Amino acid sequence: MKAHVSSILLGVRDMERAKRFYVEGLGWKIQKDFGISVFFESDGASPVGFYSRDGLAAQVGTDKEGSGFSGLVLTYVVRSQARVDEVMAEAEKAGATILKPAGALPWGGYGGTFADPDGYIWSLGYSDQGTDQPYAE
Repeated sequence: MKAHVSSILLGVRDMERAKRFYVEGLGWKIQKDFGISVFFESDGASPVGFYSRDGLAAQVGTDKEGSGFSGLVLTYVVRSQARVDEVMAEAEKAGATILKPAGALPWGGYGGTFADPDGYIWSLGYSDQGTDQPYAE
């Protein structure tokens, strides 16, 4: 198996709320809306989509209930500290919960984290220490 993710599918409790957060709040564009699932334009990266939490749990054979930290963090790397601050502000305005405000990171970068309305954690980051960063924008 290669170190590759073909798509990222998030189980959401309220499809309309999730779409509002990402589309109206963060400016994502819907590529395909199948009703039970939604996929967003990915700019060549791994596509991100939503599926109902109940349906996704059933599809993969697990319990839909979960609590606490799942061990999964979605990372979004940008090209400046200012952009980290902008995205954090956009997310907060859209209804995200700020888990860690943007600031200096122990390893020398700059970043912050927020949780979307379903609790999925996004880590935003910037570092001037490398030229081959996996930039999202």
